Amino acid sequence: MSVARVTEITAKGKSIEDCLEKGVKRASETLKNVEHVWVSDIKARVSNGKIDHYFVTMKVTFVLAD
Repeated sequence: MSVARVTEITAKGKSIEDCLEKGVKRASETLKNVEHVWVSDIKARVSNGKIDHYFVTMKVTFVLAD
């Protein structure tokens, strides 16, 4: 039987995909056995009428070691 834990992180990037890649990469450096990620919120900063950066809040699931 395995037990998983969920942690919430936010990443900043030039695109939503960029945020997801950065978030998962960084989480995987600290957490072992990262298996899933799901988006809980997306925000964007607007500057001069254009989107400057995205902020993606995601929940990362990882399996705890036995």
